[in-house]
Amino acid sequence: MAFHLFSRSPFNWRLLLSGLALAAVCTACSTSSTAPETGSVDRVVVHKAARQLELWRDGEIIRRYRIALGGAPLGHKFREGDERTPEGDYLLDWRNPNSNFYKSIHISYPSPGDRLASRELGHKNPGGMIMLHGLPNYVQSQRVRQEYAGRDWTNGCIAVQNHEMDEIWNLVPDGTPIRILP
Repeated sequence: MAFHLFSRSPFNWRLLLSGLALAAVCTACSTSSTAPETGSVDRVVVHKAARQLELWRDGEIIRRYRIALGGAPLGHKFREGDERTPEGDYLLDWRNPNSNFYKSIHISYPSPGDRLASRELGHKNPGGMIMLHGLPNYVQSQRVRQEYAGRDWTNGCIAVQNHEMDEIWNLVPDGTPIRILP
C-alpha cells in the first residue's frame, strides 16, 4: 500500500502532521543557540556605570545580566565600609554555596596594589570579602525580590537575581578572570 500525501485517511494526516511537528522541533533545536557547557566561561566583565555583567567565551559575550552594586558605587574601593565595588582585574577564586546570600563567588580583592593604595590614602583596612552573589537568603517574597532588582543595595558586592546566579554558578569555574570597569 503506497502512502499518498493527499489521502483522506486520518491516519496518514496524523502521521504527516506528527512528522512535520517533529521536523520543526528538530530544526528549532539545531538553529537555536544552546546553553554553554558547565564551566565554559573564560572571562567575566562588569560595567559598573551600565550596571551590567557579561560572561565571555572565546572572545564572544554569551550572557548579560543587570547587576546591583553598593550604595556608593562610583569610584574604586579604598576602604572597608565605603560601599564601593572595586575596579580592576581580579579572579573569581572560590565559592560559597551556604553564604548569607543566594550562592556567592569570591572576587580576589584586595590585591597587593589595592592594599598599598589604601594605606597611602591613610586607610587601615581596604575591605574585602567582595562577592558576586544573589539576593539575601531571608528574602522569600517574589514582590520583595523584584524591589531588589531595580536598585543598588549591596555593601560593595555585585548582585544578580537568584535564577541568574544559578546560571553564573554553573558557567563560571573558579579561577576565571573578572574585569570590573567604571
